[in-house]
Amino acid sequence: MKKNLIQSRVHTALAASCLAALTAFTASAQAKDLNIAVVGPITGPVAQFGDQVKDGIEVAAKAINDQGGVLGRKIKLVYIDDACEPKQAPAAANRVLNDKIQFVIGHVCSGTSVAASPIYEESGVLMITGGSTAPEVTEGKGYHYVFRTIGRTDQQAPIATKYIVEKLKPKKIAILHDKQTYGYGIASAMHDSLTKAGMKIQVYQSINLGEIDYSAVLTHLKSEGIDFVYFGGNHPEMGLLIRQAAEIGLKARFMGSEGVGNGEINAIAGDAVEGMLVTLPPDFAADPKNKAVVQAFADQKRDPTGAMTLTSYAAVQALAAAMTDTKSTDPANVAAWLRSHTVDSVIGPIAWDRQGDLKNFEFPVYVWHKDGSKTLAQ
Repeated sequence: MKKNLIQSRVHTALAASCLAALTAFTASAQAKDLNIAVVGPITGPVAQFGDQVKDGIEVAAKAINDQGGVLGRKIKLVYIDDACEPKQAPAAANRVLNDKIQFVIGHVCSGTSVAASPIYEESGVLMITGGSTAPEVTEGKGYHYVFRTIGRTDQQAPIATKYIVEKLKPKKIAILHDKQTYGYGIASAMHDSLTKAGMKIQVYQSINLGEIDYSAVLTHLKSEGIDFVYFGGNHPEMGLLIRQAAEIGLKARFMGSEGVGNGEINAIAGDAVEGMLVTLPPDFAADPKNKAVVQAFADQKRDPTGAMTLTSYAAVQALAAAMTDTKSTDPANVAAWLRSHTVDSVIGPIAWDRQGDLKNFEFPVYVWHKDGSKTLAQ
């Protein structure tokens, strides 16, 4: 009886030891994953931009993981939805913190980036966005942990203004915006830029986000003889404005920034979208240097041409480069490295200023076509 009791205790101890070893092994295996949060609109009216970002990040992560990962650790992407709603951004950011994730690629929409970035900064979590262009994300904040791999909306205004003044020469201009951080920001920048260039703004007003009938606003523009409309906002509202303008006979040229440059606008505006003008990041997919990357997208049945796709790919490259060179996954070390180095990326060499903004970025003017294609404006 005593012998059996001793054997039982030995077996129990061995089992406990084996369980502890297995638990330690599992924890060690899990620790090899490098968790990166991808935060943006998985749901909501601009989820298509979330899809663009997701495609870019996933293709980049796969390429890095196929080469052995970062410092021997495979990138594991953790998706968190903010629906492009600033009110949901703090909850999304706090989920990142609760999951003990130290790196974020996102947010996508400027309003959500503005709302979430102070939380990351205070907690020492590094955020790098390939989609948020509003100056308010970084301007005057003194952040150490916030970066972007796309230009700012105020870089688009001078380019758009030059084209409007030299090529279009409209007689009566209207500027509309959706009252959101991104839309209002670019509309305000355009108002100041056009005014400085000597252009008179006949109408400058807001519209309500998410409405389905803008005929009252458009009828007012028609009565004012408006022949050019600049819209600050995203493609759902721009698509409706263009379609409804055509329906009431408002013969005006429409223009916007990268927020309207989404293939979904064709389904909303129909043939009336033909000729829409838009400032967008360059077509990095057309760069011969990116031939292998474009092929990787094709192999995975993904599209590399979205406005935020390769800028988000570049965000992954930047994080990987910093971690590899510093041999560290400490956000403080990674952030310090990014501020003092240049990364060779799919969008070209990228370097950051003291605010975490790119030192150089271009936004060419494109003409959008009813078949979904775009061509450089002449």
